[in-house]
Amino acid sequence: MTVAGWFVLSIIIFCLITLITTSVSVDIVLFSGLAIIFVSGILPADQALSGFSNEGMLTVGALYIVAAGLKETGAIQFMVQRVMGNARTVKKAQLRVMGPVMVMSAFLNNTPIVASFIPAMERWSRISQIPVSKILIPLSYAAILGGTTTLIGTSTNLIINGLMIQEASTQTLGIFEPAYIGIPCAIAGFLYLLVFGDKLLPERGSSMDTFQDPREYTIEMIIPKSSPLAEQTIEDAGLRNLPGLFLIEIQRNGRAIPAVGPYEHLKEDDRLIFTGIVDSIIDLQQISGLVPATNQVFKLNAPRNERTMIEAVVSRSNPLIGQTIKEGNFRYRYDAVVLAVSRNGERIDEKIGDITLKSGDVLLLEALPNFVDKYRNSSDYFLVSPIEDSSPITYNKAWIAALAVVVMVGLAASGILSMLQAAIVAGGLLLVTKSFRYSSALESVDWRVLIAIASALGLGSALEYTGAAEHLATNLFAFAGDNPTLALFLTYLATWLLTEMITNNAAAVLIFPIALSLAQSLGVSFMPFAMVMIIAASSSFSTPIGYQTNLMVYGPGGYKFTDFLKIGLPLNLIIAAVAVSLIPYIWNF
Repeated sequence: MTVAGWFVLSIIIFCLITLITTSVSVDIVLFSGLAIIFVSGILPADQALSGFSNEGMLTVGALYIVAAGLKETGAIQFMVQRVMGNARTVKKAQLRVMGPVMVMSAFLNNTPIVASFIPAMERWSRISQIPVSKILIPLSYAAILGGTTTLIGTSTNLIINGLMIQEASTQTLGIFEPAYIGIPCAIAGFLYLLVFGDKLLPERGSSMDTFQDPREYTIEMIIPKSSPLAEQTIEDAGLRNLPGLFLIEIQRNGRAIPAVGPYEHLKEDDRLIFTGIVDSIIDLQQISGLVPATNQVFKLNAPRNERTMIEAVVSRSNPLIGQTIKEGNFRYRYDAVVLAVSRNGERIDEKIGDITLKSGDVLLLEALPNFVDKYRNSSDYFLVSPIEDSSPITYNKAWIAALAVVVMVGLAASGILSMLQAAIVAGGLLLVTKSFRYSSALESVDWRVLIAIASALGLGSALEYTGAAEHLATNLFAFAGDNPTLALFLTYLATWLLTEMITNNAAAVLIFPIALSLAQSLGVSFMPFAMVMIIAASSSFSTPIGYQTNLMVYGPGGYKFTDFLKIGLPLNLIIAAVAVSLIPYIWNF
């Protein structure tokens, strides 16, 4: 290996050690490593910056926008509500999320699945009080394992199949041929995560961490006509034991039902009185089948998905002090609607319109984002503060988001467009139909993840460009001798190690010719080697940098680098044992 190769390898090892031993974010570490290699002059600019123009990285960016559309329209929340149900334990939650995700990722690209589920799972975690760190790694791993079960489940499978088609001495794969080994591996991984996931995964990002604000609001919600919550019990509707939120009473046909039990059935036109902190109020607004009791919300000019929630503290000079919200024509005066009022911790029994405003009242408003700029320095309020990620969901355009995803998957799966092109079409459809705001689309992109992916790809290019990757793989295969089973294991090991260090697709492309020549020199069939590469190239469980879905859950889950090593390394060994032991019996040497 050349001096340049040793230098690149030492930088990558230094990056890995830094990620393991410090809390520096993965994007800073990987970008710094790439910058050192580039500045040293070892890697030309086109190779160093290749990750920033990589189609896979750009696809992830486009998919963040599609995922934002699913979130803003409520389509993904609706799906998650149906999938997760009333799961109240970590094992039940993991069981409910992993099964459907595995099935979906067998036929759909796993990146949009994970991108769509992440924000919905974060919100579900807050409501269920199950730490999101217990869910997101299983979500990523389930998508990875599901992708190995069909030819179209992941791009790596298609790349290996394409390389096989180019080789006259090998045969093409059937669409379900990877399932013979992919399904056993997926089952083994599923059982491992279900049994050990709760113990090995950290407890971080707990929903209760956010519920420290002592300020409580009283808010009324209505069960409208044809609501899916009608005739459900309080518990089945998910309205019991909401963190930071308490259902005080139900008003029905002019009578109050206090101390509402979990098995009380909801009826159309029920008025539900809640008290709770602002984060819980926001989550309440996202539940399908509940609408604010004040009809003023529906009289504002702008669509609800273009509005946001704002907290405003009434000042002594506010002209509406001493008047009720209704008498003061609050909506006309401020182009905003009061959803709830907080007053020194006391419960306010009046309906929103009948509340008499006092100095110091904290109002929870629904308004356009420009309300903040307009009244931030106004004498009417002591303080005006926007609430992050609080745009109400109307669900009336959820079908457009679902259609956009179907169109995207159809165009990509049929080969009419690439995944990047299909994602751009889907995102464009959502923006043109005004399913969500353009500003929300820009804010939805996790730029740190994209920098980390691009930097990881650049480091992978450095390994290939200097010949370090090929040198490592070739020397590893030298241990195989004349034993095809040992050669098969070493093929898995080399592919897996390179996947963790560079990317799954690059690892498959690099190992393919070496494994092919090894099989030919041993005089055995190449099919077992091809199948073991399919499994190994997708077995990126021990680090967050080898597979893009791992990087996507890294930040939202509050994970450390060692969390992936702790739960992922045993999973890697299990999958390796299943693959290497079964493949020679399914595809004979």
